[in-house]
Amino acid sequence: QVQLVESGGGLGQAGGSLRLSCAASGLTFSSYAMGWFRQAPGKEREFVAGISWSGGTYYADSVKGRFTISRDSAENTVYLRMNSLQPEDTAVYHCAAQLYGSGWDSRTDAFNYWGQGTQVTVSS
Repeated sequence: QVQLVESGGGLGQAGGSLRLSCAASGLTFSSYAMGWFRQAPGKEREFVAGISWSGGTYYADSVKGRFTISRDSAENTVYLRMNSLQPEDTAVYHCAAQLYGSGWDSRTDAFNYWGQGTQVTVSS
């Protein structure tokens, strides 16, 4: 079955960096766009960053210029490099896979598979 397993979360300091990884298995990685979402306590899950099967990238305005998404097809892994961390980045971060269709769609219901999430906490 399809599994998406996130790692790399933890405690970071404001202004610091963290890198999240998401290892995918049970799917044809090259056929999927991948995305990162986050959910803070009491808030809805929100889109953070995405990367298409061809490498095109998409970012939420709140992380543009600070976060970088990338994918390694040889390792079936997607990464999220988070720089200049802010306390507002504190959330559970989930990766998700979207079967390639007519184009990029950042809505949560457009994604087919989800990981369990990894906690990121940023202290001020």
